[in-house]
Amino acid sequence: MNLLCIDIGNTSIHYGRVADDQVLETGDFPTARLMKEPAQLISHLQSLIKQSHGISYCSVVPEANEILMSLFSDFDGGIFHLTHESCYGLELIYPKPEEIGEDRIANAIAAQEFYSTPAIVIDMGTAVTFDIISSKGYEGGIIAPGLRVMTEYLHEQTALLPQLKERDLVQVDGAIGKSTIHAMQIGVSVGFSGMIEALLKRIEAELFLHESEKPVILSTGGSTANLTSDWSQKTQFVENLTLRGLSVAYKRSKLV
Repeated sequence: MNLLCIDIGNTSIHYGRVADDQVLETGDFPTARLMKEPAQLISHLQSLIKQSHGISYCSVVPEANEILMSLFSDFDGGIFHLTHESCYGLELIYPKPEEIGEDRIANAIAAQEFYSTPAIVIDMGTAVTFDIISSKGYEGGIIAPGLRVMTEYLHEQTALLPQLKERDLVQVDGAIGKSTIHAMQIGVSVGFSGMIEALLKRIEAELFLHESEKPVILSTGGSTANLTSDWSQKTQFVENLTLRGLSVAYKRSKLV
C-alpha cells in the first residue's frame, strides 16, 4: 500500500510516500505559503497523490487542517488525521493528552513499532522535543528552543549580531571565538549540544527509577547535523521518523 504522509509543522510541511514502512519520496513546502496559496501544495503533491491509496497527516497548525481537507475533497482514498484520540495502540499516560503535539505522537508510534521500549525520541526541528515512551505507553516529554530559534533570537534581539544559518554551525572548531561570527558559532553549536545532553541525562535518571531496561535513544530532524561529533555514539539517527509513524497510525486505524 502506498500512503501519502504529511507532517504540518510551524515552519514547513514535510511529506513523503511510504510503502512497506519505507519512505521512498519526500519533499517540503512552506507552511505560511499554504495559507496564502493552498493550490500550490496540490501541484507539489500531484504525482504522489496519483500513486497513493490513502493519506495520513498530523498537524501542529490547527488553521491548516481545514485547508488541507478542502484540497483533498476529491481524493478517492481514505484520509486519516492522527490526534490524541486516534493514536490506536499507543496508551497516552498524560494528564491532558490533547496538549500533545500530533507530530510527537507520530514519533512515539514509530518508536514503539520499529524499536523497543522504553525509548526516548529527540526531534530537532523549530523546537527541540523529547518524547518518552515507557513500557506502559507515552509518558510525556520536554520542549526546548531549537537551533533556528537560538540563531534568530540572537540576531533579532541585538543590534550588531548577524543572522547565522544552520549550515554555518556544522563542525565548528575551537572553544574561544576569534571573531563575532566565530564566537556565535561556538556559543550556539556547543551550547545546543550541551543543552541536549543535559536534558537527556535528566530524563534517563528519572526513567531509570521506573524501567529496568536501558532506553533506546532515537534522534530525528534536520538539526541533528549540528550536534558535536561525539553525538553519533549517543543516539540512533532515524530519517523521516514522523512520516513512518503516520504510516503505522493509518494502518492501525484500519484494524480498529
